[in-house]
Amino acid sequence: MPVSMSDLADDLAAESAVLRALLVPLDEAGWRQPTPAAGWSVLDQVTHLAYFDDVAVQSALDPDAFRAGQAPPDPDGVAAANRGRSGAEVLAWFDDARARLLAAFRPLDPALRVPWYGPPMSVASSLTARIMETWAHGQDVADTVGVRREPTARLRHVAHIGVGARSFSYVVNDLAPPTTPIRVELAAPDGGSWSWGSTDAENQVTGPALDFCLAVTQRRHPADLALQVTGPVATEWMGIAQAYAGAAGTGRARKEWAEPRTGGAA
Repeated sequence: MPVSMSDLADDLAAESAVLRALLVPLDEAGWRQPTPAAGWSVLDQVTHLAYFDDVAVQSALDPDAFRAGQAPPDPDGVAAANRGRSGAEVLAWFDDARARLLAAFRPLDPALRVPWYGPPMSVASSLTARIMETWAHGQDVADTVGVRREPTARLRHVAHIGVGARSFSYVVNDLAPPTTPIRVELAAPDGGSWSWGSTDAENQVTGPALDFCLAVTQRRHPADLALQVTGPVATEWMGIAQAYAGAAGTGRARKEWAEPRTGGAA
């Protein structure tokens, strides 16, 4: 089935609405709460999303300008530079940046290649990455405010990036990516299943899609999740799996973050 930019944009808009519902009730102290990401507040999490939305729009609409300033920005530096803004200002920035991103990407040919930090990518991949980033940083915000978000079919985007980033997870840790095949089979939120890789692979990762997504975005320690990992290569991968770009992440310690007990939006 061909990729639909309209469908991807709709999924990103829906994921954005879930995050926004967590942010709107916050007072200024709420915006300054520390999140599970070391040194980052709720404000920093949203600043990160807004900043890279702006950059993604530039890469699609003005690729020459993007290339002219292509040195990858330091995420901690971006966060520090914007801490003088209020929560209301950052939310307005996020709303504007996200609206411009959706408007810019929705009509594009999904196969169009745009520059990024590293190899160019298709605009479909770029928009899918924005879904993954929004979900992952939204997890940090949800953990901070004590809300458990309901898993949705949008997790497939996160899982797909996580599977595709297997080799990257090794490279970013200065390791040689293995060529051993791995089967990933996940229980989808609607009761169906999603799978990648050959059914006869000896190394396998199976379990709930939510848990796999928490693992590959490094929002939970793999040992705290209901994943069944079979084989040494799959075990090694789950220890370093990283769906997001940038330097190797430090992940979460075991039982570092208690599961929220309150309900959340889907």
